Amino acid sequence: MRTRSLLAVPLIVGAAAMALSGCSTSSATGGSGSGSSDGGGGGGGAIRVVASTNVYGGIVKTIGGAHVDVTSILDDPSQDPHSFEADARTQLAVSKADIVIENGGGYDPYIDTLMKSTGSDADLVNVVKLSGLQKAGDDEFNEHVFYSYPTMTQFVARIQAELTQRDTADGATFATNATKLTAQLQKLESSTSSLAEQYKGDRVSYTEPVPGYLFDAIGLDNVTPEAFSEAIEEGDDVPPAALNQTLNLFSGSDPVTLLAYNDQTSSPETEKVQRAAESAGVPVVGVTETLPKGEDYISWQQKNIARISAALAK
Repeated sequence: MRTRSLLAVPLIVGAAAMALSGCSTSSATGGSGSGSSDGGGGGGGAIRVVASTNVYGGIVKTIGGAHVDVTSILDDPSQDPHSFEADARTQLAVSKADIVIENGGGYDPYIDTLMKSTGSDADLVNVVKLSGLQKAGDDEFNEHVFYSYPTMTQFVARIQAELTQRDTADGATFATNATKLTAQLQKLESSTSSLAEQYKGDRVSYTEPVPGYLFDAIGLDNVTPEAFSEAIEEGDDVPPAALNQTLNLFSGSDPVTLLAYNDQTSSPETEKVQRAAESAGVPVVGVTETLPKGEDYISWQQKNIARISAALAK
């Protein structure tokens, strides 16, 4: 398993940490708003949830509504998820949380660091472990499980159970919201199955494996040299041979159908690849690791599917 060297977490200890107890925190999920921050679940106040990104925070808010107070650590679509630094507000939110959600798989190790440094006793939901997608000895695991709709269905069920355990009085509301969200996720799966009937086996590429599970669901054949995408993901120098192999994907008798480009990270190598694709007339589809402003999970993924579909059809 690769651990992404993304984040430095400055820790607050001793008297400085104690002083934080008098501060307040705000919720930050894409367009979600916040609930009450008084008390924990079951005590008359909103259930306090901290999520590593607004992808997970947004889903929690969709299920919990006004009964949850959600803080999403990464919620800016212009922010590079690989370069996050925790601040005092983030640490305070973690220290007071009832539930903490991490992606796992080496994607957001700062969550574990924050929980240890703040002494948090929150229940931790690790989505990679929940997914069951990572197998023992899988060194090249794609940790971007938020593009796996079956995984998100499992996540919805887990969050419904977590919230109901803390607030049984509003369990029917959580169940209704979770059922609706699950049905929408099933429609996303149906959309990818329909695309697979037409485009299974089409050759595609990406700068990073962000949409890998979505590509798999459509049956697309990712032919990006692993040495290229791994170097980009880790922030390492791209081997010249891997860069040349990637550039060659857009020319010749059998060019790839599309290039998926991570809009939240860029480098001279990825920009060169993007220019090569555009020059060759290969569609470039932008993808992100957090929710764009004004989007919820379902609308975000619907647009991802629509853009990929349009590119495949060209």
